[in-house]
This record gives sequence, C-alpha cells and structure tokens, in this order.
Amino acid sequence: MATTNAKPKPANNQVALIDTEDFIKGIVQTALQEFLEAEMTEFIGAGRYERTDERCDSRNGYKQRTLDLKVGSIWLSIPQARNGCFHTELFERYQRSERAFTLAIVEMWINGVSTRKVSGITEALSSVTFSKSTVSELCKSLDAQVDAWKARDLSAHEYPYVFVDALYEDVRKGGTVVSEGMLVVCGVRDDGKREILDAAIADTESSATYNELFCSLKERGVSGVRLVTSDAHSGLKAAIKRYFQGAAWQRCQVHFLRDATMKVSLKNRCEVSTDISSIFAIDLRDKAMQRAAEVADRWRAITPKVAAMVDEDIEQCLSVLAFPKEHQVHIRTTNPIERLNKEIRRRDRVIGIFPNEASAMRLVCTLCIEQSEEWLSSKPYLDMSLLDVDDGPVGAVACLRPVEELKEAS
Repeated sequence: MATTNAKPKPANNQVALIDTEDFIKGIVQTALQEFLEAEMTEFIGAGRYERTDERCDSRNGYKQRTLDLKVGSIWLSIPQARNGCFHTELFERYQRSERAFTLAIVEMWINGVSTRKVSGITEALSSVTFSKSTVSELCKSLDAQVDAWKARDLSAHEYPYVFVDALYEDVRKGGTVVSEGMLVVCGVRDDGKREILDAAIADTESSATYNELFCSLKERGVSGVRLVTSDAHSGLKAAIKRYFQGAAWQRCQVHFLRDATMKVSLKNRCEVSTDISSIFAIDLRDKAMQRAAEVADRWRAITPKVAAMVDEDIEQCLSVLAFPKEHQVHIRTTNPIERLNKEIRRRDRVIGIFPNEASAMRLVCTLCIEQSEEWLSSKPYLDMSLLDVDDGPVGAVACLRPVEELKEAS
C-alpha cells in the first residue's frame, strides 16, 4: 500500500473556527482581561483571596466597559477596588491613536475639507453634530499627553544607537497643500530596549529643524550615543556632527541602495542592486572595500554616476562594521522605524490631506507613543553587553570615534 508524508489537514470546521472574527476577538479579550487582573493585583499588593502584609486594599467587583480595537469592539470587566480608585492604562494606551485619527477626520469635516477618499466617512459623520469647541476640547486632552511625552526626561538611560528617519505628509497650510517632513528619532537604550525619543515637523531643506530637534534631545538627557543611522541629507549630517560629537555616522544602506538604482535604467537596476548588496553582505571592512572597488570598476563604463557614488560614498555605509557583529544587521539601516511608518501610512491613506500641522503632529506622536510603549514592555532588542567587548581590530573604544577616524583605525 502506498504511503504519503503529507501532513493531515485540519478539519474544515476547525479552519472555519480559527478564521472567524469571534475566535480572534475571544483570544484578544482573554489576554486583555488577564492584563487587567494583573494590574489590580499590583495595585492592591495581593492576589485574589491572598492575605499579605503588603495588601493595601481589597477587590470590590467589576464594571463593564467596551474597548474598540482593530478586531472589533470587545467587552471587558474592569476590576474595582473597595477603598481606592483603581485606574487602568489599558484604554488610554490602545485608544490614544484611534482618537487622534478620528479627530483628524472630524477636523476635515468641520473645516469643509472633503476628498474622494474620505467621502464615505464624512457622510457617516454628517448625522452627528460636532462643534469647533467640542473638537477643540478633544484635541486639548490629546495634545497635553503629546506635549508631556515630548518633554519627558531621558537621562535615566544612555542611547548607544540612534536612528533618524523622515516621512512626508500632505498638509493644508496657508490655503495651499504642502508636503511636510515628519522626523522620527528612535534609540536603543543601554538595556537593549528600543524607545522612540521624539518626533517633529521638519523643513527638510534646512538644518535648523534638525539642530532644534537634537538640541532638545540633548537638553532632555540623551547621552552615550555611539552610532547615528540616517539618510545622507546634508543638514541632518551637519546636525549629527554638531550635537553627537564622537559618535560614528552610518548612512542607511537601504537609502543608499535606492539612490543608486535610481541612477540607472530599469533594465540595469536589478544588477546594480545585486552588486551593491554583495558589498553590504561582507562583514570585514577591507574585503568590503575591495569588493566595492570591483563593483565601481564594473559599472564605470556603463553608468559613471553609479561608479562615482560607490567610489565616494560607500564608506559611509560601512561604519557599522566597527560594531559587534551581532548588532550590525539591526543598526545598518533605519528599518527599526519602518513598522511605525507603516502604521502612519495606513491611516494617512484614509485622511489623504491633513487639515493642519497640529493634526498631523498629533497623529504621528500618538502612534510614536504607542509603538514606544510596546517596545519598552517587550524583551530587549539587542544584547548591549557586547558593546563592552573588543570584537576585533576595531573595538568598543573605537566605536566612540568619528567615522573619519574609524577608517584609519581599520
């Protein structure tokens, strides 16, 4: 009899169960309910029916409340304390960005701004009365949280790795629509956890915004920076050099690769991408530079611009090789911010054009807050103890030098 190694497929009714919205909502509801119970245990200093010297209150039933999530609305039982006022951060944490998103759409509707993308939403809102004063009050509560986050002290940790990236939003300003740069700064702390440090609206054609942003970070306590990863904007590079003296600069390899492929015809882009990627795949600087020379020579006659770019700028992409090998794949690009950018893009596709700068900043910052909270409550991103180990010819001491000195040290 013939046999087969094929794995048995789950029963149809099991697949149907897993695919249902109620199944996913049930899992989320159970997890969040457990989170609430853990919060209450920490609040009163004891578990259910537990008697300890640290107990400072007792449970007093529950109250029902809904939480609106991407999987739909779920009911949760909020624990109540007998003598104190138990307050959970769960609702604030998960609904902050959704409120900012809704407010942006409401502001558009109130100001008479309607686009094809949001026509369905504005029609749904038209049956509800929103006054400008009501929207103003709603904005104030979110803006207060954003302002507090942007002013928080950052001196408790050092930030050896810092990433800077920008995305662009269409914003109505002075009766016209302009593209505004939204700068986001992310860091990896000395305990290995990621944190979003700040966000700001930027005039990306000038170094003034970068200077102001980095000056604010330094005043709030950001220190211990060893490497800054960003694109190659001249104003940004100048600000990094000024405010993070002694730190190396890593040009984002993804940005470099994108810039290089845009200099050649479509038929050559795949080959150029493969050749440059082969440079980045080498973890020894001398061998990487040797490969870079080969790539430049290959393309010199075909596309001199690509050859010149590799000759002159490739070294800026290799500062990462002075750092622990285990870290390099995580710090060679600005990808740590990529997930946040996707969340912002998912919402701005609906909004289309933000009604004003404040609305754009409110949504970006609330998403930054939520992403940062998620990172800080998760396991460490990197093992930062590796920074204290001399892992080769360029060790931890060399990591503190500017990128020009790293070339000589290698």
